[in-house]
Amino acid sequence: MIEPQLHVLDEPARAVGELLAAQATAGGAIVLTGGTSVGTAYEYAAASESNWRRVSLWWGDERCVPPGDERSNFGLARRTLLDRLAGMPEVHRIRGELPPPAAASTYDAELAGVVLDLLLLGLGADGHIASLFPGSPQLRERQARVTAGAAHLEPFVERVTMTLPTLLSARRIVFLVTGAAKASVLERAFAGPISADLPASLLREGNAPLEVFCDRDAGGLIDSSDHSAAAEQTSG
Repeated sequence: MIEPQLHVLDEPARAVGELLAAQATAGGAIVLTGGTSVGTAYEYAAASESNWRRVSLWWGDERCVPPGDERSNFGLARRTLLDRLAGMPEVHRIRGELPPPAAASTYDAELAGVVLDLLLLGLGADGHIASLFPGSPQLRERQARVTAGAAHLEPFVERVTMTLPTLLSARRIVFLVTGAAKASVLERAFAGPISADLPASLLREGNAPLEVFCDRDAGGLIDSSDHSAAAEQTSG
């Protein structure tokens, strides 16, 4: 079982942005995410490194909307990262404009043989990761690399998501979590029992290093002397 490394920072989005920029320089396959905090991280990443020609970009999940829709995870990355780069990466987006089963099967085929070097995730208030929600049948998928299914929270549009085995195959897993509203679920996911009722906790069963970058509000309930998550508190 992996022990998560917790980084409690004043500016976790900056740290994650710099981490992404370093991976862009090193090369490989990066899996991006959506969410309220990650756009700032993408802006920092583009400012830190504008040449991303050495990497391929993938998405852990996508809402089944066209890429220009404001709810699109790809659209968020395009506005905050891709449009700011001088050297473009190889982009592999989930085609949310297709019927969900077709989008899932197309992406599954694209991922064949791909080694995911860095997986970036957010943490849902219910503990979901990508679009794998507590109690959803998608969470139980073990054969496919990608699957489709209904959303369990707003916006209530269908989703296409990497499956748990695909997420666990990543060489490095990084979370970005901010805000006091996430403090309880962060503590339970990374310092409590592993449970399918809290999908994020299942990543601790893998072999990849697991790092959580959070602000002081989100990390406020974890005490490194009492919990298994190793805590690092840093300014800036």
